[in-house]
Amino acid sequence: MSSRNDASATDIESAIGQDDTSPSNSLRNLAMREKQDNKDREDISIEAEQQPSDTLTACLQVVGAFFLMMNSWGIANTFGAYQTYYQQNLLSHESPSNISWIGSIQATLLLFVGGLVTGPIYDAGHLRGLVLVGSTLGVFGMMMTSICKEYWQVILAQGIVVGGGAGCLLLPSVAVMPQYFTTKRAFATGIAAAGSSVGGVIYPIVFHELQPRIGFGWTTRVIAFIMFTTLLIPNFVMRAKVFPSTRRPLFDTKVLRSLPYDFFTIGAFFGFMGMYIPFYYITTFSIEEGITSENLGFYMLALLNAGSVFGRLIPNFFADSIGPLNISTPFILCCAIISFCWPSIHSLPSLVLFCIFYGFFSGTFVSITGPSISSLSPDIALVGTHMGMSFGFGSLGLLIGNPVAGVLLERGWTAVAMFCGVCNALAAIFIFMSRVKKTGWVWWVRA
Repeated sequence: MSSRNDASATDIESAIGQDDTSPSNSLRNLAMREKQDNKDREDISIEAEQQPSDTLTACLQVVGAFFLMMNSWGIANTFGAYQTYYQQNLLSHESPSNISWIGSIQATLLLFVGGLVTGPIYDAGHLRGLVLVGSTLGVFGMMMTSICKEYWQVILAQGIVVGGGAGCLLLPSVAVMPQYFTTKRAFATGIAAAGSSVGGVIYPIVFHELQPRIGFGWTTRVIAFIMFTTLLIPNFVMRAKVFPSTRRPLFDTKVLRSLPYDFFTIGAFFGFMGMYIPFYYITTFSIEEGITSENLGFYMLALLNAGSVFGRLIPNFFADSIGPLNISTPFILCCAIISFCWPSIHSLPSLVLFCIFYGFFSGTFVSITGPSISSLSPDIALVGTHMGMSFGFGSLGLLIGNPVAGVLLERGWTAVAMFCGVCNALAAIFIFMSRVKKTGWVWWVRA
């Protein structure tokens, strides 16, 4: 009996020793469990923040961004139709170079306001405010354009007001994507950017078909009503998941020490300078050279924009796996080669091929620029600042490129084509230098 009691006492002491139930050990175990619980909660919160890319909310952001692009870059891509009309009718007393300043100011403000000015406003949590103000300015500017009679009035309404409104719409369409898409981000951006091409197809056709029937004023109002209707969608569905806890600076001098970023920004400057020249002048070229009738000539701009739809989707799909810089250089180089072939066009089939291929390769430029800058940014927290700086500098190229082409038009279409080709070639060279500075002379590497 005694031996049995001793054995039981020994077992109890052993069990107590194994369980470590002393007060200090209990506190230590409790602290470890609490730490593990906190870690588990952090993992759950991270998973909650990283919503799947196919959720309804994420898809709605793509739809909203699509219509923002349609009514910002899409309107800018439509100016070629207005350029031809102004040269032949409303502003026939002005030179092609002076008329192109309207579209250049519009596109420049799109990039400058969208890249630099709206950044701090977005960071302060006013995404929906930007979309609302941009929608109001865009629709109001087109309504005012419909009643313009003088050159300076068109500059104010279509150049400054519409351009400023488009700039307010640009940043929300780009900045929201990284918050909802951790994979296929470039592809989602490409789908949204395709809205600019769709707008560039629809709006010129609407203008060309309605203008002879109901006049310039009501045709422009119809376009404004289409803008109003389609912009209701992003005003209702666009949402940002998070905003930066601190406002980003407007300018970051440290990034200027990064040669890959510097080379890419210079390349973007030359790219914006030359890339959009055919979008402004292809209709005028086809009519003046007698290749198409006036009726068919307007559809060349729509065909150019239609080609760019696929140029924004297909390359961006592969950019997620092989890198945006590896896509940018060859596609912009192809734009340069096609531009140099421009003067050799003398028939309708060759003109159609030019529009399709140039539209396809140029479509990549705008949609891939944002992901490229993100990959080159040395500080991920300042990607918005770096993107704004690059777009702001690139807007200067967009400002002067088309008016210079208008001046060169006095020397013939060959001069215009050579200027366009040289700008695109310089863009390809500098972007290739950016890629080499980032990865070295290694060919098969994601960049």
